[in-house]
Amino acid sequence: MTFDFYDKTSLKSYNLDQTMRYQLNMLDSLDVFTRKHCENVANLTCRLCEYLHCNQSFTQYCTICAYLHDIGKLFIPASILQKPGKLTLEEFEKMKEHTTLGYNMCIKDLKLRQYANGALYHHEALDGTGYPNGLTKKDIPYEAQIIRVADEYDAIVSKRQYKSHIGISDTLKIIIEDTRPNKSNALNTIAKNAKFGKNNPVIVKTLFKVVIDDIGYEISLTQSYIDELKNHIKRWEQINKYKEKMEQAKKEKEKSYYFEGIKMLLINDETLENSEIIYSEYKQAYETRKKIIDNLYNEIKIIKKLKI
Repeated sequence: MTFDFYDKTSLKSYNLDQTMRYQLNMLDSLDVFTRKHCENVANLTCRLCEYLHCNQSFTQYCTICAYLHDIGKLFIPASILQKPGKLTLEEFEKMKEHTTLGYNMCIKDLKLRQYANGALYHHEALDGTGYPNGLTKKDIPYEAQIIRVADEYDAIVSKRQYKSHIGISDTLKIIIEDTRPNKSNALNTIAKNAKFGKNNPVIVKTLFKVVIDDIGYEISLTQSYIDELKNHIKRWEQINKYKEKMEQAKKEKEKSYYFEGIKMLLINDETLENSEIIYSEYKQAYETRKKIIDNLYNEIKIIKKLKI
């Protein structure tokens, strides 16, 4: 069983694949990791917009902006873009150029021009510490504020290579730190901006709701699998009873009766020879999924207690 946090159901409801094919195909030129990141950020941005009760037109616009937010990385050297370790100060300055490069690319293309804000502003911070222009809250477009939160979330999750929602609360804690005002910046920023963090707290709180609902969905999927495993375990318990009775039977007719019962309960490639292994695997899978559900419920408890 696999679970995709970035469910594309919402995107399909806007027919993005049909109406925005040109814009989305621009991602084909990006490396596979950047493209996947852009797709993830777009999916999450779409869902954030829905939870923020944005209208359909803005949601579609914001989602396309998110798809194209990193398009400027087409012009960043692969040695920097794909560097496994920490970037040097010079490399980071070069990386930061992807915002203006992406903006210029969009502006020059009539079909992309209206989505240029996502490329230019997604690294701006409410407290004025972002780039490329160090804008503050009043000057940063709302779509960019949404994309910034989705971008940061996916960047952390991808870096940590989470494969389920277990541990997602740790990611949210990091984002919370970026959402709270940084007292050390107070002397370096205009006084009225010192009360802001980097992220919009309303959007971050909305992210919590998205994550909690998705964890609930994952719990539902896992519980369905557990129910299926329970049925298999009951089936094997019956097989083992028949097997025990067959071994204790003295008459061939009785042995044959229980053997036929066993054959009716076996499925696929199951045999009596591999029965112990299969039964053990079902029980192990059941216990593992039960622990996962317990951990997922615990994640929800942790997230509900998080405060900005």
